[in-house]
Amino acid sequence: MNIEVELEADGRWIAEAQAIPGALAYGEPHEAAVAKVESLVLRIPADRLDHGEPAAEVAEVFTVNA
Repeated sequence: MNIEVELEADGRWIAEAQAIPGALAYGEPHEAAVAKVESLVLRIPADRLDHGEPAAEVAEVFTVNA
């Protein structure tokens, strides 16, 4: 999964994983922003599953054998 990182005018870094809506995080330094968005990439689909919502991203991770 690609993570895009940009330096904002206020000196903070913003990291975004566009494949997961809502996976966007600020941090300082650069590595902190990346670490935060990586954590969100894992949490967001898990939270959706916990709430009975679809999480298409998970289909790429698991294979269920009946």
